[in-house]
Amino acid sequence: MTNTTKNTTGTTDTTNGATGTDGTTASTVLVTAATGKTGRRVAQGLTEHGARVRAGSRAGTTRFDWEDTATWGPALDGADAAYVNYYPDLAAPGAVEALRAFGELAVAHGVRRVTLLSGRGEPEAVAAEEALRATGVELTVVRASFFAQNFDEGLLAEGVAAGTIAFPAGDTAEPFIDADDLADVIVATLVQDGHAGLVHEVTGPRLLTFAEVAAEVSRAAGHEVVYVPLSEPEFAGMLGEFGLPEPEAAWLAGLFAMLLDGHNASVTDGVQRVLGREPRDFSVYAERAFGAQAGTPADVRA
Repeated sequence: MTNTTKNTTGTTDTTNGATGTDGTTASTVLVTAATGKTGRRVAQGLTEHGARVRAGSRAGTTRFDWEDTATWGPALDGADAAYVNYYPDLAAPGAVEALRAFGELAVAHGVRRVTLLSGRGEPEAVAAEEALRATGVELTVVRASFFAQNFDEGLLAEGVAAGTIAFPAGDTAEPFIDADDLADVIVATLVQDGHAGLVHEVTGPRLLTFAEVAAEVSRAAGHEVVYVPLSEPEFAGMLGEFGLPEPEAAWLAGLFAMLLDGHNASVTDGVQRVLGREPRDFSVYAERAFGAQAGTPADVRA
């Protein structure tokens, strides 16, 4: 599942030297959704490799908004590469058309290398991947499992802070990916050669149910967090109570129910193949996100 949360925090473009720390020649990389969970990590990683980062966001210096096509061209102008994180999800209605239009514009602006964040096990997302690939960009696709950071930075953070994980996952296990690992993989595809045309499927190193996640978070935080399984309609209703329009709430609940029906309950070696190391375990994430904040869980999203 790709990022489903908008962020309007302003950002500025970052320019570093001409050569990265790994000896690669620096390029200018547009990072879409640069203030989100993956975008800000990718931007930081690219900067550390010496790339010139153009941080695209709805309210930043480089304006980029998937709902405003007029912002796309200026953001792409002069860029050599791009990290694409489509909102709300590649499986959403309109994604195919948007990705095709973006790819055509990227080619017209001379962008040669594109890395696309996609969802693991999302059949509808594949059509959007293909639409972007057909425009002629040098495309790398990174298909990710459920983000570990959804529990402290994403849509589940408020519930976790209150001691409850309410979600339509049942007893299904998921190989949660640490967003730091995901960002490292994405950065590698943008600063290294040899990834064009490839699809990297990345997961964490082991399967956990949401009840097991709650136990891991409880141990790290020092207070009880419980998992409450919801039906798809119950979750849609909860999203509606949070102010999400009914059609969007129903679509999002259906997406999560599909992703967590068991077909993604396996691990991959994607992180190992790209980075040459094992992915971080969920327990490492939980300790980092919640351990230092034990007793003050409301602050873990800072």
